[in-house]
Amino acid sequence: MLLRLRIGLPDRPGSLGQVTRALGTVGADITQVVVLDRGDGRALDDFTVYWPDAAPREHLVQALESVDGVRIDGIWSTREAPGTYPELEILKFLTSAGDRALATLIDSMPVLFSADWAAAATERTPRAVVYSSWRAPEDVTLPDEIEPRPAARTLPSGLHVIIAPLPPLALSLVLARAEGPAFHRNEVHRLTRILEIFMMLPAIERGADRALRRSSAERL
Repeated sequence: MLLRLRIGLPDRPGSLGQVTRALGTVGADITQVVVLDRGDGRALDDFTVYWPDAAPREHLVQALESVDGVRIDGIWSTREAPGTYPELEILKFLTSAGDRALATLIDSMPVLFSADWAAAATERTPRAVVYSSWRAPEDVTLPDEIEPRPAARTLPSGLHVIIAPLPPLALSLVLARAEGPAFHRNEVHRLTRILEIFMMLPAIERGADRALRRSSAERL
């Protein structure tokens, strides 16, 4: 299986080597390392590793905790293949998806962001979900107040989300992750850029309007 590990470590020569050796000793095959933050003598990195399905994740935790100065922010499953450029592939599909552009975007977000599910709902209350990915719960709830730009938060239930307004469509998008750490600001920025490009596509308003009409008909 593919796992994502978010690890804080001292920003000094040799620290990364110590982490990679510790992971290697327990059988984790590192396929990608992404630096999220660096400053004040610390670094925050996302590691993507291949990990045997039957092997306990506790072995990873024990190996990392043996490295001085390492902090584990989260370990969770991912479907994002390392070494690829998934945003480019998704944007290519979106340009030819026509009325299905909104559904294609929502279905792809959990994969792109190692999340669990995504959904789009109307801005006005009572909110109505117009489309959701297959792992989304039946009752998708959004906060009463939606910030003017995409923002990450952790709900009282412990669910980590990014909530992003889509003003031209009168919709809000929610991307959710139950496992792993809260969304990092780099992930929020990445989603913001994708949505900016998405909103430029000519067919999205027509597709969103059709999804809204279908959702309204299902509630009647």
